[in-house]
Formats: sequence, structure tokens, C-alpha cells
Amino acid sequence: MGSAVERTDEHVREYLIYRGFTNTLKHLDSEIKADKEKGFRVDKIIDQLQLFVQSFDLCGLKEYWLYLDRRLFCRLEDVYRSTVNKLRTSLYRYYVINTIQKGNLEKTQEFFQKQASELQSQAEWRDWFILPFISTPEQNPTFSPYFSRQWADTFLVSLHNFLSVLFQCMPQPVLLSFDAEVQKMTSLTEENEQLRQLLFALQTETRDQRDGDEMVHHKLPPYVQNMDRLGDTELDLVSSQRAAIATTTPSRNFFSTFLPQGKRTPGKAAQAPPGFSPNQAAVGRKEPLSNQPIKSKEAVQAKEVKPASFQSLSSEPASSQSQQSTNQSANQGTNNNPRHKRIQDHEKERKELFSKPPQTPERKGEVAEAEPPTDTPSEPPDSSNSRNSGPGAEGGGLSAEQPFIILSQEEYGEHHSSIMHCRVDCSGRRVASLDVDGVIKVWSFNPIMQTKATIMSKSPLLSLEWATKPDRLLLLGSGVGTVRLYDTDAKKNLYEMNIDETHPRILSLACSPSGSSFVCSAAALSRSGSVESVPRLPIPVSGQLLLWDTKTVKQQLQFSLEPEPVAINCTAFNHNGNLLVTGAADGIIRLFDMQRYESAMSWRAHDGEVYSVEFSYDENTVFSVGEDGKFIQWNIHRCGVKQSEQVLPQDATGPFVLSGYSGYKQVQVPRGRLFAFDSEGQHVLTCSSSGGLIYRLTNGEPALDRVLLLGGHKAPVVTVDWCSAVDCGTCLTASMDGKIKLSTLLAQKC
Repeated sequence: MGSAVERTDEHVREYLIYRGFTNTLKHLDSEIKADKEKGFRVDKIIDQLQLFVQSFDLCGLKEYWLYLDRRLFCRLEDVYRSTVNKLRTSLYRYYVINTIQKGNLEKTQEFFQKQASELQSQAEWRDWFILPFISTPEQNPTFSPYFSRQWADTFLVSLHNFLSVLFQCMPQPVLLSFDAEVQKMTSLTEENEQLRQLLFALQTETRDQRDGDEMVHHKLPPYVQNMDRLGDTELDLVSSQRAAIATTTPSRNFFSTFLPQGKRTPGKAAQAPPGFSPNQAAVGRKEPLSNQPIKSKEAVQAKEVKPASFQSLSSEPASSQSQQSTNQSANQGTNNNPRHKRIQDHEKERKELFSKPPQTPERKGEVAEAEPPTDTPSEPPDSSNSRNSGPGAEGGGLSAEQPFIILSQEEYGEHHSSIMHCRVDCSGRRVASLDVDGVIKVWSFNPIMQTKATIMSKSPLLSLEWATKPDRLLLLGSGVGTVRLYDTDAKKNLYEMNIDETHPRILSLACSPSGSSFVCSAAALSRSGSVESVPRLPIPVSGQLLLWDTKTVKQQLQFSLEPEPVAINCTAFNHNGNLLVTGAADGIIRLFDMQRYESAMSWRAHDGEVYSVEFSYDENTVFSVGEDGKFIQWNIHRCGVKQSEQVLPQDATGPFVLSGYSGYKQVQVPRGRLFAFDSEGQHVLTCSSSGGLIYRLTNGEPALDRVLLLGGHKAPVVTVDWCSAVDCGTCLTASMDGKIKLSTLLAQKC
């Protein structure tokens, strides 16, 4: 990473010189010189620490280590905290040993005097306070290992390796991957050139082989291969008829292209009926053609040339007998002009029949049956309408290659009203679902679907979130200003926290990955707390964003919301809890630094409210869905810069509408998660009117490529979740009729 940073600095410096930004260049050079992170060069950081040790600068050493801790180490997960503490202890011991080896006992005593209050309570330093009073500490069995060169080298190598791994795992801005992208594009260009040359060689070889063959053998198309009902006599008759009229009328018959022309022979006389087409031959006739409505004029003219083998085309027995006599006389006679004229008229009628748009529902059904089958895998019948009426221009069509296979789809039907929230815990073993009646169901789906706990709430519930550590705890936010911590194993409330009486509506809850705290969004009662939608007010609702400690069950602080306190609709942490992104009712997305507990940046994202926000897989961008129906990707390194934008249909963003009998209509504003990503961050699951929709995230236009529909719902889907904790991904789609579909997917690795 250090080399990439150094090359990027050179590119930026070259760009500033090219643009003539000399003042900016001076500031950049001065800040690079004062950079404490040394451009993420591990060797330079180690050299700086050794410089403080060799110069006996204890204050500088402590200050530099605290900077590294605040800037880098605090972003790590809690499991690495013990490693950081061990490295800090070894660094201080390295400093003390150096003072003794250099004979500077004053610095040794100064270290213990300044660090006594901090180190005397630590067990690993208990025996070290006697060190300044030992005449030969290097011979003492307790301290002798630390005076060896081997211990010092082992400590420096361990610190070097720890910092190297840390820098490699840190999220990097896109600009640092510039050189890697250039190398990748160069290799792809070379590979494309090789493939192009190979293709040209194969085409040349194929062309030479074709020129050397004396005969060209045509392969019969599928609709000719499947026509086993026609004999040689019929094929000869069709070929001779097409050859006779080829000079006067352009024929739409495809048989003459592939079949040899021969003599007409009397015998079984049968030819394709006027309503026959190659498409019907490919898929087979579903109904006799006598069911098709034909104009009287067309029927009269068709009687003169209809063969005996297609008597079912006529509507009366008398007409079928006249067709037989007409056919026999046609076979016994010669090719005279009246016969050719009748064939031409029949050909025109057939063209008109197929060129006319469908007039009746029966025609539509027959034409649909006559269409050739495609290679797209079949889907449930209830998804056909949504497939055609979906976001064709916005979201793209269905992909030919499905990235997922639906292994199973189960339904959880214990709720009796519309679902508001549906979330899977971190382990992927339990699901918590909340409906508008305040009923919470905690249930498992592996190996069988089973309800573990049912929670009934007297006060209305508005938000739900799983705790991360331990994952059995559930956070429940109400509409009366309380948050409950519920133990799903013991089936009891552990704590009930009173948030704020002036802001009683708990709209969103988010637990930090460490599990030590959670964020709570509280809003005033300017709007109804019910699930029914109300007109959006011109003035945003007042709100608060609070941080609570889960261990002490006390409020830690209140975040500052600029330009004014507003209701926060949605919140999300990144993977280590150092960043928090929020979406508010004023359409602004705010990004908070959880180390400093302050807003790092904010920008106006949507026209109207922000309904749902999530970090991307690499955490360099943020995705959001708003009241304006847009799905937008934002760059967090450049405030307010869009990377992609996609307009979603209304049934994916809300408000969600469920209509019933006698004009009954239920409207629900978005409450839960509107989209969720898979484990690799390449696909996103959204809501729709009949199920969940999976899109592929693209880097171009359109931003979303629709790949799979998870149907099965009879009511609009209002919230989704995607669990990847198990080997097979599990998608949850919850709808307004209280039904939750659990779809198990298997990813197809290309």
C-alpha cells in the first residue's frame, strides 16, 4: 500500500503542476513532510518509533503511539485489542531497556515516575518498578531475556508485520488502485488482441474448407425436422407450387429454400392449410384451426384449393366434399393459368392472415402458442405480468445466464397483518419479524421452520434490530419513547430504556459491530405513528440521534444534526463500527465519524425523505433509496458525488398500496429495509408488487441489470433481507398480507 500511496502522490503533484495550482502544491508538500503516517510506509513508521527511543523522547513516543491508536488501531475489531496492548507494552519495555543499556538512569526513573499512575494497576508491569534499583539487571533472570538482541529483533519484526497486515486490510480509495487498473486494462487489451488473431485464423481456415467442398450441405431447421406429418408427396406438391408462383408473388414459405423440387405425383394430396406457419410446426398446434374466425370471403376462396387431408378447416361437411373434388381435379389436370391464379390468391390471403394484428382474445392466445420457445428458464405464472411491466428501460431485461439457482422457497404465515420489519440475526439462525399490530415473531428456518418466541406489545412498535454480541438479544423501539432489550432465549425483557418524552417515536435502531453500543433515532409526534401514509409536511419533523451503551444502559451522547434537528429514518454501521451513515426526512445523508462522534460530511441526496441507506461491499460508497424513487450510489471520499443512479418502480420504494373489496385500500409508508446485498456485494435484492427482485450491480448504464424474480406473493413486498451467513444465501421477502417468503439460493460460480 505504501508504494501505491507514493505513486498516487506523484500523480497528484504532477496534476497540480499541470494545472498551475502552486499554492496547493506547497501545502501538499508541507503536509506530506509532516505526515505522521509516513505515507503508510511501515519501515518509516518503525524508524520514527526507534528515533524516539534512541533520543529518549518519552513524550514524543507516547504522543506518536496515541496518534497511531486513534488513527489506525481503534478501527480494528475488539479481538485485536489485546494484540495492540501487548505491542504497546513491548514498546515501552524496549524504551526502558534502551535507557539502561545506554546508562541513562535518569530517563529510566523519569519513565516510571511519569507512567506510575498508568502502569501500577497492570499486572505485567508489577515487577518492573524495581528495575532502576538493580545494579546488574541484565543478569537478573526476570529481565535478562529483554536485554538480548533476539528479543528486540523479534519485537520490531512483529510490529512491522502487524502494521503491514493492517494497511493491506484497510479500505482503500479508488484512486490508489490506479496502477493496478492500468495493468489490468493492458493485460486485457493484449488478451483481446490474441483472441482476435485466433478468431481471424479460425475464420480463414473455415473459409478455405468451405471453398474446397464441392457440395454445400444444408442442415434442416427445427421446424422442418419436426414436420413428420408431411410425406414426400406433400413436400413435392408444396415445392412445385412455390416454384410456379416464384416469378409473380414473393413467397413466405420457408420449405422451398431447403427442400428439393420434384415432379408432382397423384395420390395422397395434402398441403399446408392457409393458417399454417413454421412457428406452429415448431411448437405444435394447440387447437384445430377451425376455431379461428375467418372472413366469409376468405373461406369461400379457400374451398377451391383446400386438400382432403385438412377437412377440419371447413365449417360444414358439404364444403369438405367439394374440397376433395376440387383437390382431385387439381392433381389430375395440368398447371393452367386459373390454377396459378387461385394459388396466388390463396398466398395473398395467407399473408393477410398472418400480417393482421390479433383482433380477439382467442387470437391472442393462439398467436402466443405459436411463438417459438426461448432459452430463458421458465418462471412462475404470477411473475409473467410483472416481468413484462417491470422497469424495462430503467432496470434492463432478464439476463440469459442466471447467477443464482432457487433451491427452495418456503412461506412463514404466522402473522395476520402487514409486516413492517423482517431481519435475520448475525449467525443466520433466527429471524425476527414485526407486524403493524405490534406482534413480534422470533423463528428459525433450519432445519425446519419453527416459531421460537412470540412477543405481544401493548404500545405500538416502530423499529426492530438484532444485537451483534450476543446475537440472542433483540432491540425493540416503540412509539411511546422506549427501547426494550429482549432476550430471545430466556423469552423476557432485560431492560427498558426511556429515551425522550418530547421525541417518543423510535424510528430506527442500529447496533455497533462490537455490541457495546447502539444508535437510536427518535422523532417528535408531528406525524401519525400509524402505518398509514400521510401527506409529507413542508417542514421536516424534529428528531434526535442518540448513542446508548448496552452494558451500562445509559445514554452516552447526542449527535449534532446540522442544519437543524430532523427525524432520522434509517441508520447503518460499517463493518467495524467506525462509520455511521444516516438518512433523514429532509433528504440529507449524514456520515458520522464514530471515533470523534461528529459528522464527517453530509449532502442532499433525494427530493423528499431518505428511506433506506447501506454501505457498499468495499465501503467506499453508500447506496440509498428515497421518496423520489431513485436508487443512488454515493462516493464517501468525495462529498455529494454520484457514482450511479437508477430510477426504481414505485412498488420498490413505496408508499405501498393494498386494495381490497368495496374500495378498501391500505397504504403503508416504508419502515424496514428496502434493499439488501449478497455476500459479495455484486447483487441487490429489492421489493416489488409480487415478490423480491434481484439485480446485478453494474458499473455502467443502466446501473442495475435485472437477473431474477423471487415471486410467490399476492400482496406488495414491503421489506427484504439477505442472509449470507450460511453456505446457501437466504432471501427474505415480507408482504402486506403478513406472509414472509424464505428463498434459498445457490450462487452459480462462473
